[in-house]
Amino acid sequence: MQSKCRLLSALGCFALAAGSWMIAAPASARDDAMTTVAIPAQPGSIELGTGPLPGATHPEAWHRQYGKLFARNVAVATLTPFLPDPDKASGTAVIVAPGGGFHSLSMQNEGWDVARALADRGVAAFVLKYRLNQTPPDLDGFARSMRDLMSGPVPAHRLDPAASIASLGPQIADARAALALVRGRAGEWGVDRQRVGMVGFSAGAMLTLATTLADEGAGPAFIADIYGPLAPLQVPADAPPLFVAMAADDGLFAKSGFGLVESWRAAGRPVEFHLYEQGGHGFGMYPKPTTSSGWFDAFARWMKMHGWLDRRHAGDLVQGAAR
Repeated sequence: MQSKCRLLSALGCFALAAGSWMIAAPASARDDAMTTVAIPAQPGSIELGTGPLPGATHPEAWHRQYGKLFARNVAVATLTPFLPDPDKASGTAVIVAPGGGFHSLSMQNEGWDVARALADRGVAAFVLKYRLNQTPPDLDGFARSMRDLMSGPVPAHRLDPAASIASLGPQIADARAALALVRGRAGEWGVDRQRVGMVGFSAGAMLTLATTLADEGAGPAFIADIYGPLAPLQVPADAPPLFVAMAADDGLFAKSGFGLVESWRAAGRPVEFHLYEQGGHGFGMYPKPTTSSGWFDAFARWMKMHGWLDRRHAGDLVQGAAR
């Protein structure tokens, strides 16, 4: 409980600091304005059954920025599968949680693009479109609300842990439902239930950590924190292997130390940490001339080192799905 409170109490400060545009876009697109787009087709998306966001009144909306798509006012959570070619499927699955400060979701750069890259490596990937805090329905109002949010002082005091946990309740429920769905349909999707991991970006990394701490025995088998919070916490004795990637010039999380990594090491749990000299916050799958662009290849090598990219025989998958 203590570790959960420490992590989730950071939610309010994080929300004040993070807006959907605070990403390290390519230099040629850095000044791109947000433009409204129609909600795109999301073939294969599955509603998670966690219900509409309590009190939600604004409809889901999408916009384009930096050449990529973002969602906001998500009130109904979905999971979209990106399955690998059966001939190279490893049996491993990864749930992908995009970031956006819990006010938007970077669906393309930190969602679909990541999922396609994982599927190309033989991993069944599932993009989690989790529910978000409500913002004004029009794009101008959304931009104004985020500017107002960021213009105020960041509270110096720690927020009430119970209130913070309640604030993340819908998102944790969505992540739990995603894990349960993938494991429940493991046979259909060629997945070993014991090899279901989760990777999160920024706010999605916070959700990944919160889900891991909240679901003792039912959480992901391995996790990745990509430019997410690095505050120290009390690590469970059975914490899953952790992969961390961060740019040293990240304006949100790189200035407060690397307590999360140190906590994992102190607990004797597997952890790998990549600190890139440059990359900013939100580099994701953008092609950039910085070494931060190599994070995905490093993540894939880490997965291979643990055996998660090794193909499982059909009999192994059947047994894994039945556990």
